[in-house]
Amino acid sequence: MVPALSGSAWGTSVNVEGFPSGPDVDNHANYNEIGPGYFRTMGVSLISGREFTRADSLGSAKVAIVNEAFVKKFNLGREVLGKRMAADSGTKLNIEIVGLVENAKYSEVKDQVPPLFFRPYRQDESIGSLNFYVRTSVPGKDFIANIPGTLARLDPNLPLENQRTMEQQVRDNVFLDRLISTLSAAFALLATLLAAVGLYGVLAYTVAQRTREIGLRMALGAAPGRVRRMVLRQVGIMTVIGGVIGLVAAYFMGRAAQSLLYQLQGHDPVVLIGSAVVLTLVALVAGLIPAHRASQIDPMRALRYE
Repeated sequence: MVPALSGSAWGTSVNVEGFPSGPDVDNHANYNEIGPGYFRTMGVSLISGREFTRADSLGSAKVAIVNEAFVKKFNLGREVLGKRMAADSGTKLNIEIVGLVENAKYSEVKDQVPPLFFRPYRQDESIGSLNFYVRTSVPGKDFIANIPGTLARLDPNLPLENQRTMEQQVRDNVFLDRLISTLSAAFALLATLLAAVGLYGVLAYTVAQRTREIGLRMALGAAPGRVRRMVLRQVGIMTVIGGVIGLVAAYFMGRAAQSLLYQLQGHDPVVLIGSAVVLTLVALVAGLIPAHRASQIDPMRALRYE
């Protein structure tokens, strides 16, 4: 078990060595206060420099760790370590950059990684609240029940709330996207059912309208199997025409939906081919009953059918 601490993320205007400042310059960056072992616990790679230690406390030299987006925005170049900055655009450069970490998603998994710098929480004179992260070798959902007892042994007066695994935190973060995906899938199933019912109704009506024609064909020697193939051929033609129109519409609608849902590929060939196969099977199943009924028509009764 490796614990790490993290405060909440804020945004602020910063002053960075070598980067211009002024009212028309975008010098905004997010920052967070963390504890020793934070990046190791979160699985974020340290590109250069060091993580914070317990020695980074009040009274020691002020230090910071930045991510790649921060380096790119403020043109720090390759020689990041040792550069100085200030957590306020109006103050002198009193913070030394001692580490560089790779870009990693932070508060929103859908958003681009923002320019971000980290400070040791031990160098903050007033701390409101802290979040603890724990990395284990067992599944988080199995380990999380051990945390309250461990914390109670350390300090029974400390409150503990909002325990979540990282998987739960990610799911909560994209809750709206998951809800939209679930509703879309439900509507897709409903649309498939309605399409099957509609196709069955159209074919049943067509067979009823052609009862005398089918009876005449059978009276002249047409086998039931040939009549079934005739009806299913009509199903095939309708399916091909509707399928082509549907696939083209789905492609362009998928591209539009791609910008709305997280990590959604609007033109996945596997999905398009799978949808075409499923709808073809649905159409054939919907046409089997009318085709079977057509093949069972009594020629004499059909010829007298009004």
